[in-house]
Amino acid sequence: MKKTIFATLSLCLLLSFKPTPEKKVLLVLLDGIPADALESTETPNLDAITEKGSYAIAYVGGEVGGASESPTISAVGYNSMLTGTWANKHNVYGNSIKNPNYKYPSIFQTAKDSDSTLKLGIYSTWEDNRTKLLGEGLAATNHLKIDYAFDGYELDTLRFPHDAQKKYLNTIDDLVVQEAGKSLKKVAPDLSWVYLEYTDAIGHKFGDSPEMTQAIQLADKQVGQLWEAIQFREKEFDEDWLIIITTDHGRDVETGKGHGGQTERERTTWIVTNKANTNEVFNTGLSIVDIYPTVAHFMNLSVSSSDIDGKSFLD
Repeated sequence: MKKTIFATLSLCLLLSFKPTPEKKVLLVLLDGIPADALESTETPNLDAITEKGSYAIAYVGGEVGGASESPTISAVGYNSMLTGTWANKHNVYGNSIKNPNYKYPSIFQTAKDSDSTLKLGIYSTWEDNRTKLLGEGLAATNHLKIDYAFDGYELDTLRFPHDAQKKYLNTIDDLVVQEAGKSLKKVAPDLSWVYLEYTDAIGHKFGDSPEMTQAIQLADKQVGQLWEAIQFREKEFDEDWLIIITTDHGRDVETGKGHGGQTERERTTWIVTNKANTNEVFNTGLSIVDIYPTVAHFMNLSVSSSDIDGKSFLD
């Protein structure tokens, strides 16, 4: 009888045991979409992610008038997301990316330094994101290796002729998303970044306009493809995915074409995530530098809190 009870208990314990799902992260940056433009546009895919998780207004640009004040310019925002620091630390003040301070590592380098077996992916319409901001292969980044890279298409002017209406960027964005979707489904890197540029180009050309609304809707459809890939992985492979979608800056009030300054609209951005377990950081003073510590927290990466300016927005 004792042996029978013991065998039954052992079987019950075995059946009730469920391995902890493997954690995966996807960062998506849709360039140059001010919060008010996003909120006034129909975005069913972003809405679906928000319904499951959370949406909040955020900001870029550091402290106005303080040491951390950072231009509301694209590459500056990207690097604040990647490093969890403002420009006075990461030292990227413009899109030329002249002299990044790799002393403040990107979340990609932090992941690889924490666990060399982790796989990294980047799918980008701008090659400098990998070569300059992440600093792939540089001694200063501990010779960071991106395992899956799909970028540089903007340099191929034969395949993608640069037209005045910037439609070539939307074509490249589509290709980047297709490659990302296939890669996410097939190999599912532990940490990935998708960067899409078309919305920013349309903003610069047309400002607040029907064209900008249409560009945001196109970006939403592309997000839907990425979201479908994540849902596939979660269902078929029992993985735990964190997706964070954001933008790098707002736009000027007068026309919606410019950015770079410290006006409220230029500084105001937004963050969408599929996670509902957000904390007070998410709802009070959320900023782009909070993404790095959130990813580190979710992936259980070791970081020095004194080196970064943000805080995790997940419980």
